[in-house]
Amino acid sequence: MLFKDLEIIKPILDAVHSEGYTSPTPIQEKAIPHILSGKDLLGCAQTGTGKTAAFAIPILQLLSKPYAQTPGEQNIRALILTPTRELAIQIEESFKAYGKNLRLKHLVVFGGVSQVPQTNALHRGTDILVATPGRLLDLMSQGYINLNKIELFVLDEADRMLDMGFVHDVKKVITKLPQKRQTLFFSATMPNEIQSLANAILNNPIKVEVTPVSSTADTINQLIYFVDKDNKKSLLSFILADKTIQSALVFTRTKHGADKVVKDLLKIGVKSEAIHGNKSQNARQRALSNFKDRTTRVLVATDIAARGIDVDELSHVINYELPNVPETYVHRIGRTGRAGLNGVAFSFCEHEELPYLKDIQKLIGKEIKVNQDHPYHTHMVVPTKGGAIIKNHSKPNNQQKFKPKKKEYFSRQKSN
Repeated sequence: MLFKDLEIIKPILDAVHSEGYTSPTPIQEKAIPHILSGKDLLGCAQTGTGKTAAFAIPILQLLSKPYAQTPGEQNIRALILTPTRELAIQIEESFKAYGKNLRLKHLVVFGGVSQVPQTNALHRGTDILVATPGRLLDLMSQGYINLNKIELFVLDEADRMLDMGFVHDVKKVITKLPQKRQTLFFSATMPNEIQSLANAILNNPIKVEVTPVSSTADTINQLIYFVDKDNKKSLLSFILADKTIQSALVFTRTKHGADKVVKDLLKIGVKSEAIHGNKSQNARQRALSNFKDRTTRVLVATDIAARGIDVDELSHVINYELPNVPETYVHRIGRTGRAGLNGVAFSFCEHEELPYLKDIQKLIGKEIKVNQDHPYHTHMVVPTKGGAIIKNHSKPNNQQKFKPKKKEYFSRQKSN
């Protein structure tokens, strides 16, 4: 199927083609016709499946129809609520790209920056508002935003809202929306609380399910590196010595850990920056822009960025630390292998992280191949329900001699 087969109007179709897309992804093919017909929609789809375009394209088309508005009114007609600032910015960029041939206005609002530019833009009026919950409620309480004319409401990454403690805020926003509206609800997983929320706000929805969160894309080559905790820095250095790795997104569990990895990489001459919740919004956007244009080779991120980073042709994701929530692993490595391209996901695993690996492999339904071809490989046993199963073997003695002591971190790089 091609986009032209979805009855998309020419201005949007031309914009989509100019972005280099001719064929819709499965979720776009399934969702767009139902949204254009005015149906509420419950979408279960993980990041990287083309979900944003699946709702942005039909929303633009629906709002492009003639609209009777009282002179002087500047009503917000569509609201997209999303959990993180990075994701909100990306969504607004999608509306800008697909709606560039239309006369519709769009705006993104989020916290962590001055509200003045945002309130000034709101005074000028907008048709489509993309927002994070905290800043939206703040601007509503100050009287800058009124939602009583909303025609289309999108709740995106609902399970992430739950994880970040935003569900109460979401419910407060929903009480301010008109009863008569079209609602689109997207979530990668459907825990009970999210399912209950969907049942409460959707009216006889069409359900679209594509690529469950438990699955990883076949386009991603996944490898596990068993390594002692003290040798992780040296292993990262060893991997990045491969100059064919032009850019890599590295994940840590903590903000402090991300800053520490960046500090270590800079010492060996690898241009890198960190992105996490303690960084200002301007710093986060600058780091992301530098990474996208390849000024920065390595971007080190916490899980706040697991669903909010979309980098064209990102070849490598490296889990410096395995996540303790198995679904997070799927979201992290989903940053690569997108749009049908191949990608690589390397994951470092120390002894204390073996239970995390067990949970990840159980979730995705397959055993991740162990890469022993590095000087820091260590023998480990992965626990299973029925007992312990040896998943790897120690390297021959002639390779064990390369294992460094703590004081030799990055020595391989420093000698180059």
